[in-house]
Amino acid sequence: MTHAVLPRTLWFTRCPVPTATGIAADRRWLTEEFAPDGIEVRSLQDSAPGVDRAAHYTHALPGLFREGGNVPALWARSRGERTRLIGLTWIEERQTVLVRPGTGIRGAGALRGLRLAAPVHDIAIDFWRAMALRGFEGALAAAGLGPDDATFVDVPAAEHRDQWGAELAALRRGDVDAVYVKGALAVEAARRAGAEVAVELDELADRRFRVNNGTPRPITVHQQLLDDHPGLVDRFLAVLLRAADWAAEQPAEVARILGAETGAGAEGVAGAYRPGTHLTLHPDLSPDRLTLLAEQEAGLRAHGFLPDPVDITAWADPEPLRRATALAASRPAHRAFAPEL
Repeated sequence: MTHAVLPRTLWFTRCPVPTATGIAADRRWLTEEFAPDGIEVRSLQDSAPGVDRAAHYTHALPGLFREGGNVPALWARSRGERTRLIGLTWIEERQTVLVRPGTGIRGAGALRGLRLAAPVHDIAIDFWRAMALRGFEGALAAAGLGPDDATFVDVPAAEHRDQWGAELAALRRGDVDAVYVKGALAVEAARRAGAEVAVELDELADRRFRVNNGTPRPITVHQQLLDDHPGLVDRFLAVLLRAADWAAEQPAEVARILGAETGAGAEGVAGAYRPGTHLTLHPDLSPDRLTLLAEQEAGLRAHGFLPDPVDITAWADPEPLRRATALAASRPAHRAFAPEL
Protein backbone atom coordinates (compact mmCIF):
# COMPACT_ATOMS: atom_id res chain seq x y z
CA MET A 1 0.00 0.00 0.00
CA THR A 2 1.49 3.31 -1.07
CA HIS A 3 1.61 6.29 1.28
CA ALA A 4 2.28 8.89 -1.42
CA VAL A 5 -0.12 11.81 -1.46
CA LEU A 6 -2.97 11.18 -3.87
CA PRO A 7 -2.97 13.37 -6.98
CA ARG A 8 -5.71 15.95 -7.20
CA THR A 9 -6.23 15.23 -10.91
CA LEU A 10 -5.92 12.22 -13.17
CA TRP A 11 -5.72 12.92 -16.87
CA PHE A 12 -6.68 10.80 -19.82
CA THR A 13 -6.29 11.20 -23.55
CA ARG A 14 -7.43 9.10 -26.44
CA CYS A 15 -7.45 9.30 -30.22
CA PRO A 16 -10.74 9.98 -32.07
CA VAL A 17 -11.29 6.26 -32.70
CA PRO A 18 -12.99 3.35 -30.89
CA THR A 19 -11.49 3.11 -27.39
CA ALA A 20 -12.65 1.83 -24.05
CA THR A 21 -11.43 5.15 -22.63
CA GLY A 22 -13.83 7.05 -24.87
CA ILE A 23 -16.68 4.77 -23.86
CA ALA A 24 -15.88 5.16 -20.15
CA ALA A 25 -15.66 8.93 -20.51
CA ASP A 26 -19.01 9.10 -22.28
CA ARG A 27 -20.62 7.02 -19.51
CA ARG A 28 -18.92 9.19 -16.85
CA TRP A 29 -17.60 6.07 -15.16
CA LEU A 30 -14.10 7.47 -14.76
CA THR A 31 -15.46 10.51 -12.95
CA GLU A 32 -17.61 8.32 -10.70
CA GLU A 33 -14.78 5.92 -9.97
CA PHE A 34 -12.39 8.46 -8.50
CA ALA A 35 -14.78 11.02 -6.98
CA PRO A 36 -14.73 9.23 -3.58
CA ASP A 37 -10.97 9.88 -3.47
CA GLY A 38 -11.47 13.58 -4.15
CA ILE A 39 -9.68 13.07 -7.48
CA GLU A 40 -10.90 14.92 -10.55
CA VAL A 41 -10.61 13.04 -13.85
CA ARG A 42 -10.08 15.29 -16.85
CA SER A 43 -9.60 14.85 -20.57
CA LEU A 44 -6.73 16.59 -22.35
CA GLN A 45 -9.01 17.09 -25.34
CA ASP A 46 -11.66 18.86 -23.25
CA SER A 47 -9.35 20.79 -20.95
CA ALA A 48 -9.17 24.55 -20.55
CA PRO A 49 -6.58 26.69 -22.36
CA GLY A 50 -3.12 26.50 -20.86
CA VAL A 51 -3.13 22.73 -20.39
CA ASP A 52 -0.29 21.02 -22.23
CA ARG A 53 -2.21 19.20 -24.95
CA ALA A 54 1.11 18.20 -26.49
CA ALA A 55 1.29 15.62 -23.69
CA HIS A 56 -0.94 13.49 -25.93
CA TYR A 57 2.23 12.96 -27.98
CA THR A 58 5.03 13.44 -25.45
CA HIS A 59 3.34 11.83 -22.42
CA ALA A 60 5.30 14.36 -20.33
CA LEU A 61 2.55 14.42 -17.71
CA PRO A 62 2.93 11.89 -14.87
CA GLY A 63 -0.78 11.65 -14.09
CA LEU A 64 -1.80 10.82 -17.67
CA PHE A 65 -3.39 7.67 -19.08
CA ARG A 66 -3.13 7.46 -22.87
CA GLU A 67 -5.06 5.17 -25.22
CA GLY A 68 -3.99 6.16 -28.69
CA GLY A 69 -1.83 5.56 -31.73
CA ASN A 70 1.40 3.68 -31.27
CA VAL A 71 3.59 6.09 -33.26
CA PRO A 72 3.57 8.89 -30.64
CA ALA A 73 3.63 6.34 -27.80
CA LEU A 74 6.72 4.62 -29.19
CA TRP A 75 8.30 7.98 -29.98
CA ALA A 76 7.81 9.23 -26.40
CA ARG A 77 9.35 6.07 -24.98
CA SER A 78 12.19 6.22 -27.51
CA ARG A 79 12.98 9.77 -26.40
CA GLY A 80 13.36 8.61 -22.82
CA GLU A 81 9.95 9.35 -21.30
CA ARG A 82 9.36 6.89 -18.45
CA THR A 83 6.14 5.36 -19.71
CA ARG A 84 4.92 1.78 -19.40
CA LEU A 85 2.79 -0.21 -21.79
CA ILE A 86 -0.16 -1.66 -19.84
CA GLY A 87 -2.51 -2.79 -22.61
CA LEU A 88 -2.98 -3.25 -26.35
CA THR A 89 -6.11 -3.39 -28.47
CA TRP A 90 -6.56 -4.45 -32.08
CA ILE A 91 -9.44 -2.65 -33.80
CA GLU A 92 -9.87 -2.72 -37.57
CA GLU A 93 -10.30 0.84 -38.75
CA ARG A 94 -10.68 0.52 -42.53
CA GLN A 95 -7.30 1.22 -44.04
CA THR A 96 -7.44 1.74 -47.78
CA VAL A 97 -5.34 2.85 -50.74
CA LEU A 98 -7.24 5.28 -52.96
CA VAL A 99 -6.72 6.16 -56.63
CA ARG A 100 -8.34 8.49 -59.15
CA PRO A 101 -11.56 7.24 -60.71
CA GLY A 102 -11.26 5.43 -64.00
CA THR A 103 -7.65 4.35 -63.61
CA GLY A 104 -8.47 0.69 -63.31
CA ILE A 105 -5.82 0.29 -60.61
CA ARG A 106 -6.94 -2.58 -58.43
CA GLY A 107 -5.09 -4.82 -55.99
CA ALA A 108 -1.83 -4.54 -54.09
CA GLY A 109 0.23 -5.78 -57.02
CA ALA A 110 -0.95 -2.84 -59.12
CA LEU A 111 0.99 -0.45 -56.85
CA ARG A 112 4.25 -1.46 -58.55
CA GLY A 113 5.81 1.56 -60.20
CA LEU A 114 3.23 4.04 -58.92
CA ARG A 115 3.82 7.39 -57.23
CA LEU A 116 2.62 7.08 -53.64
CA ALA A 117 1.74 10.10 -51.48
CA ALA A 118 3.90 10.61 -48.40
CA PRO A 119 2.50 13.63 -46.50
CA VAL A 120 4.84 16.00 -44.67
CA HIS A 121 3.56 17.79 -41.56
CA ASP A 122 5.58 20.30 -39.56
CA ILE A 123 5.05 18.59 -36.20
CA ALA A 124 7.40 17.00 -33.71
CA ILE A 125 6.36 13.47 -34.59
CA ASP A 126 4.79 13.20 -38.04
CA PHE A 127 2.49 10.27 -37.36
CA TRP A 128 0.52 11.07 -40.52
CA ARG A 129 3.59 10.41 -42.64
CA ALA A 130 4.41 7.34 -40.61
CA MET A 131 0.90 5.97 -41.20
CA ALA A 132 1.13 6.51 -44.95
CA LEU A 133 4.55 4.91 -45.25
CA ARG A 134 3.62 1.92 -43.14
CA GLY A 135 0.24 1.56 -44.86
CA PHE A 136 1.82 1.45 -48.30
CA GLU A 137 4.52 -0.91 -47.05
CA GLY A 138 1.85 -3.31 -45.81
CA ALA A 139 -0.01 -3.20 -49.12
CA LEU A 140 3.18 -3.71 -51.13
CA ALA A 141 4.30 -6.56 -48.89
CA ALA A 142 0.97 -8.32 -49.44
CA ALA A 143 1.92 -8.57 -53.12
CA GLY A 144 5.49 -9.65 -52.42
CA LEU A 145 6.79 -6.16 -53.18
CA GLY A 146 8.91 -3.71 -51.20
CA PRO A 147 9.22 0.08 -50.90
CA ASP A 148 11.71 0.19 -53.76
CA ASP A 149 9.03 -1.13 -56.11
CA ALA A 150 7.20 2.21 -55.97
CA THR A 151 8.11 5.91 -55.72
CA PHE A 152 7.21 7.87 -52.60
CA VAL A 153 6.36 11.51 -53.31
CA ASP A 154 6.51 14.08 -50.51
CA VAL A 155 3.25 16.03 -50.20
CA PRO A 156 3.48 19.17 -48.01
CA ALA A 157 0.39 19.34 -45.84
CA ALA A 158 0.81 22.68 -44.06
CA GLU A 159 -1.87 24.51 -46.05
CA HIS A 160 -4.55 21.86 -45.50
CA ARG A 161 -6.53 21.71 -42.28
CA ASP A 162 -8.62 18.68 -43.26
CA GLN A 163 -7.32 15.19 -42.60
CA TRP A 164 -6.03 13.67 -45.84
CA GLY A 165 -6.75 16.97 -47.63
CA ALA A 166 -3.22 17.46 -49.00
CA GLU A 167 -2.92 13.90 -50.27
CA LEU A 168 -6.35 13.89 -51.93
CA ALA A 169 -5.65 17.27 -53.54
CA ALA A 170 -2.36 15.90 -54.90
CA LEU A 171 -4.29 12.89 -56.24
CA ARG A 172 -6.81 15.12 -58.01
CA ARG A 173 -4.01 17.16 -59.57
CA GLY A 174 -2.26 14.04 -60.79
CA ASP A 175 0.86 14.69 -58.71
CA VAL A 176 0.55 11.20 -57.19
CA ASP A 177 -1.15 7.99 -58.25
CA ALA A 178 -2.32 6.70 -54.88
CA VAL A 179 -2.92 7.83 -51.30
CA TYR A 180 -3.30 5.92 -48.03
CA VAL A 181 -6.20 6.80 -45.72
CA LYS A 182 -7.86 5.25 -42.68
CA GLY A 183 -10.84 5.75 -40.42
CA ALA A 184 -14.30 7.31 -40.51
CA LEU A 185 -13.32 10.79 -41.70
CA ALA A 186 -11.31 9.21 -44.50
CA VAL A 187 -14.42 7.41 -45.74
CA GLU A 188 -16.23 10.72 -46.00
CA ALA A 189 -13.25 12.53 -47.53
CA ALA A 190 -12.82 9.82 -50.18
CA ARG A 191 -16.48 10.09 -51.13
CA ARG A 192 -16.23 13.88 -51.48
CA ALA A 193 -13.09 13.54 -53.60
CA GLY A 194 -14.64 10.90 -55.84
CA ALA A 195 -11.67 8.61 -55.24
CA GLU A 196 -11.85 4.86 -55.80
CA VAL A 197 -10.51 2.09 -53.59
CA ALA A 198 -7.57 0.20 -55.06
CA VAL A 199 -6.61 -1.82 -51.97
CA GLU A 200 -8.64 -2.71 -48.88
CA LEU A 201 -5.97 -3.49 -46.33
CA ASP A 202 -8.56 -4.83 -43.89
CA GLU A 203 -9.28 -7.64 -46.34
CA LEU A 204 -5.68 -8.84 -46.45
CA ALA A 205 -5.49 -12.21 -44.78
CA ASP A 206 -2.26 -11.66 -42.87
CA ARG A 207 -2.62 -9.15 -40.03
CA ARG A 208 1.05 -8.19 -40.37
CA PHE A 209 0.11 -6.24 -43.50
CA ARG A 210 -2.29 -4.14 -41.43
CA VAL A 211 0.15 -3.19 -38.66
CA ASN A 212 0.07 0.59 -38.38
CA ASN A 213 -0.47 3.46 -35.96
CA GLY A 214 -3.73 2.04 -34.58
CA THR A 215 -3.07 -1.66 -35.02
CA PRO A 216 -2.16 -2.53 -32.35
CA ARG A 217 -3.13 0.50 -30.24
CA PRO A 218 -1.39 0.90 -26.86
CA ILE A 219 -2.60 2.01 -23.47
CA THR A 220 0.26 3.68 -21.64
CA VAL A 221 0.81 5.22 -18.23
CA HIS A 222 3.71 7.09 -16.68
CA GLN A 223 6.07 5.05 -14.52
CA GLN A 224 5.84 7.65 -11.75
CA LEU A 225 2.09 7.14 -11.36
CA LEU A 226 2.54 3.39 -11.49
CA ASP A 227 5.22 3.54 -8.80
CA ASP A 228 3.39 5.95 -6.49
CA HIS A 229 -0.20 4.79 -6.95
CA PRO A 230 -0.48 1.33 -8.51
CA GLY A 231 -4.00 1.00 -7.10
CA LEU A 232 -5.18 4.01 -9.10
CA VAL A 233 -3.76 2.48 -12.27
CA ASP A 234 -5.48 -0.83 -11.53
CA ARG A 235 -8.81 0.88 -10.93
CA PHE A 236 -8.54 2.97 -14.09
CA LEU A 237 -7.91 -0.16 -16.12
CA ALA A 238 -10.78 -1.94 -14.36
CA VAL A 239 -13.12 0.83 -15.51
CA LEU A 240 -11.88 0.36 -19.07
CA LEU A 241 -12.60 -3.36 -18.81
CA ARG A 242 -16.09 -2.55 -17.56
CA ALA A 243 -16.56 -0.18 -20.51
CA ALA A 244 -15.41 -2.84 -22.96
CA ASP A 245 -17.83 -5.35 -21.42
CA TRP A 246 -20.68 -2.85 -21.68
CA ALA A 247 -19.80 -2.00 -25.30
CA ALA A 248 -20.01 -5.67 -26.26
CA GLU A 249 -23.73 -5.56 -25.45
CA GLN A 250 -24.49 -2.10 -26.87
CA PRO A 251 -23.62 -1.85 -30.62
CA ALA A 252 -26.03 1.01 -31.28
CA GLU A 253 -24.73 3.07 -28.37
CA VAL A 254 -21.14 2.38 -29.40
CA ALA A 255 -21.95 3.67 -32.90
CA ARG A 256 -23.38 6.85 -31.37
CA ILE A 257 -20.31 7.36 -29.20
CA LEU A 258 -18.03 6.70 -32.18
CA GLY A 259 -19.79 9.43 -34.11
CA ALA A 260 -19.08 11.88 -31.30
CA GLU A 261 -15.49 10.67 -30.85
CA THR A 262 -14.56 10.74 -34.55
CA GLY A 263 -16.58 13.75 -35.64
CA ALA A 264 -17.92 11.69 -38.54
CA GLY A 265 -21.48 11.01 -39.58
CA ALA A 266 -23.27 7.69 -39.45
CA GLU A 267 -22.15 6.82 -42.98
CA GLY A 268 -18.50 7.44 -42.16
CA VAL A 269 -18.67 5.40 -38.96
CA ALA A 270 -20.47 2.52 -40.67
CA GLY A 271 -18.01 2.60 -43.56
CA ALA A 272 -14.92 2.63 -41.35
CA TYR A 273 -15.83 0.16 -38.62
CA ARG A 274 -17.04 -3.30 -39.44
CA PRO A 275 -19.94 -4.96 -37.64
CA GLY A 276 -18.52 -6.42 -34.47
CA THR A 277 -16.21 -3.51 -33.66
CA HIS A 278 -18.10 -3.11 -30.37
CA LEU A 279 -16.77 -6.54 -29.37
CA THR A 280 -13.09 -5.67 -29.77
CA LEU A 281 -12.37 -2.98 -27.16
CA HIS A 282 -10.81 -5.25 -24.51
CA PRO A 283 -7.07 -4.67 -24.00
CA ASP A 284 -4.53 -7.42 -23.49
CA LEU A 285 -0.78 -7.92 -23.66
CA SER A 286 -0.84 -11.18 -25.60
CA PRO A 287 2.40 -12.37 -27.22
CA ASP A 288 0.77 -11.96 -30.64
CA ARG A 289 -0.02 -8.28 -30.12
CA LEU A 290 3.38 -7.59 -28.57
CA THR A 291 5.06 -9.22 -31.58
CA LEU A 292 3.03 -7.08 -33.99
CA LEU A 293 3.93 -3.95 -32.02
CA ALA A 294 7.60 -4.95 -32.21
CA GLU A 295 7.24 -5.14 -36.00
CA GLN A 296 5.81 -1.63 -35.98
CA GLU A 297 8.70 -0.42 -33.81
CA ALA A 298 11.21 -1.87 -36.26
CA GLY A 299 9.44 -0.28 -39.22
CA LEU A 300 9.28 3.15 -37.59
CA ARG A 301 12.92 2.95 -36.58
CA ALA A 302 13.92 2.02 -40.13
CA HIS A 303 12.25 5.23 -41.35
CA GLY A 304 13.98 7.36 -38.72
CA PHE A 305 10.91 8.17 -36.63
CA LEU A 306 12.43 6.79 -33.41
CA PRO A 307 15.69 8.25 -32.08
CA ASP A 308 16.50 5.08 -30.11
CA PRO A 309 15.22 1.50 -30.10
CA VAL A 310 12.30 0.52 -27.88
CA ASP A 311 12.45 -2.90 -26.27
CA ILE A 312 8.77 -3.86 -26.38
CA THR A 313 9.11 -6.69 -23.87
CA ALA A 314 10.84 -4.43 -21.33
CA TRP A 315 8.33 -1.64 -21.94
CA ALA A 316 5.31 -3.83 -21.25
CA ASP A 317 4.11 -4.36 -17.68
CA PRO A 318 1.34 -6.99 -17.55
CA GLU A 319 0.76 -6.78 -13.80
CA PRO A 320 -1.65 -3.79 -13.73
CA LEU A 321 -3.96 -5.47 -16.25
CA ARG A 322 -3.83 -8.75 -14.34
CA ARG A 323 -4.75 -6.98 -11.14
CA ALA A 324 -7.43 -4.92 -12.88
CA THR A 325 -9.01 -8.03 -14.36
CA ALA A 326 -9.28 -9.57 -10.92
CA LEU A 327 -10.60 -6.32 -9.48
CA ALA A 328 -13.26 -5.94 -12.17
CA ALA A 329 -14.40 -9.52 -11.64
CA SER A 330 -14.71 -9.02 -7.89
CA ARG A 331 -17.23 -6.18 -7.96
CA PRO A 332 -20.67 -5.65 -9.51
CA ALA A 333 -20.50 -3.78 -12.80
CA HIS A 334 -22.60 -0.86 -11.50
CA ARG A 335 -20.45 -0.13 -8.46
CA ALA A 336 -17.31 1.97 -8.17
CA PHE A 337 -14.28 0.48 -6.48
CA ALA A 338 -13.20 1.34 -2.98
CA PRO A 339 -11.10 4.47 -2.62
CA GLU A 340 -7.36 4.01 -2.29
CA LEU A 341 -6.22 4.72 1.23
